[in-house]
Amino acid sequence: MSGTSAALKPPADAVKPVRHPDAPAPGELLGAHYTHCFGCGGGQSHGLHLAARAGEGVALTAEFTVQPAHQGAPGLAHGGVLATALDESLGALNWLLRTIAVTGRLETDFVRPVPVGTTLHLAAEVTAVAGRKIYSTATGRIGGPGGPVVVRADALFIEVKVDHFIENGRPEEIRAAMDDPDQVRRTRAFEVNP
Repeated sequence: MSGTSAALKPPADAVKPVRHPDAPAPGELLGAHYTHCFGCGGGQSHGLHLAARAGEGVALTAEFTVQPAHQGAPGLAHGGVLATALDESLGALNWLLRTIAVTGRLETDFVRPVPVGTTLHLAAEVTAVAGRKIYSTATGRIGGPGGPVVVRADALFIEVKVDHFIENGRPEEIRAAMDDPDQVRRTRAFEVNP
């Protein structure tokens, strides 16, 4: 990525990421971490409904189709929606580490316009880990996984405890998520993003 800031360059003592032994298998659909998530949840009528699949190592692929509700300029995807798709893909990587983390920094390059009706194919991977810091990168392509790059991003995620969400989220949603009898869904609800 051009112009990546120093904050997104892993320090010299960073280590190669290690996929958690209980991470979803390569090719497995990761599913929504929270039904009301704008990026991946099915409970948002105008959400991205982004579908991510585990890849090899600490990588994944994802895609979503740009809907009319996602446009900025007439007939084109809004840049914020594209940044959201990148952020959602990058955040989903933390499920492969089995780490609760939030976006600390996201730098995005918009390379080409993305028309409404286009499917955005995303590829993301964790590149390094340094303490609580998780460094990752993603690209978005149109016309298929090997098509031209239209967006790309580098990100820094920070590992947090579940208390981060409990202390800062709206009490109604926190209670509903905490009361979910499905332990996996309960844990995943607090997976990504501040």
